[in-house]
Amino acid sequence: MNSSSVEIRPKAREVSIDEDELTVLLADGRKISVPLAWFPRLLHATEDQRRNLELLGDGEGIHWPEIDEDLSVAGLLRATP
Repeated sequence: MNSSSVEIRPKAREVSIDEDELTVLLADGRKISVPLAWFPRLLHATEDQRRNLELLGDGEGIHWPEIDEDLSVAGLLRATP
């Protein structure tokens, strides 16, 4: 018997950053929180630079244009800084 696997790509719906954490709410209801220290560009960015973000690929990635930082939701789920 053959079986096929369906690949589901996690997608961000909302992103928030405080002094210590990056938090991403996924479209499927999960929430990812990781230490901001994992991402030095975000850690040292101003509050305005952190707020200026774009969701890429229908939420598969996050881009901060002012600091040239890109993160994938899949990478955040793997907990890889």
